[in-house]
Amino acid sequence: MSNATVLFGRRIKELRKIRGLSQEQLGEQIGIDQKHMSKIELGKSYPSLDRLMRITEVLNVPLPTLFEFGHLNTAPERAQRVEETLQKLAEKDQQIIFRIVNAFLESCNK
Repeated sequence: MSNATVLFGRRIKELRKIRGLSQEQLGEQIGIDQKHMSKIELGKSYPSLDRLMRITEVLNVPLPTLFEFGHLNTAPERAQRVEETLQKLAEKDQQIIFRIVNAFLESCNK
């Protein structure tokens, strides 16, 4: 499984890009330089709690959103998580999910 600090950094980068900010712009707004911002996004550094709260303000997201990074795992890790989750569901619910996924795939292929 990917390191949580690396995934956290990827999540910050994802949210920063959604907001249209450069590393330099986000870093400036939270009080660090671009180099330090880069280290955070690479998972080589972790922001202090004060800076973490400032990141949520600048990106306009609640704190838990910064830790929603399961989708950033590798494809095999995501597939394993999906399989583990499906196994916890009742047969009827698994069938519903199967139909939803198939419908999604069909709509993507149009």
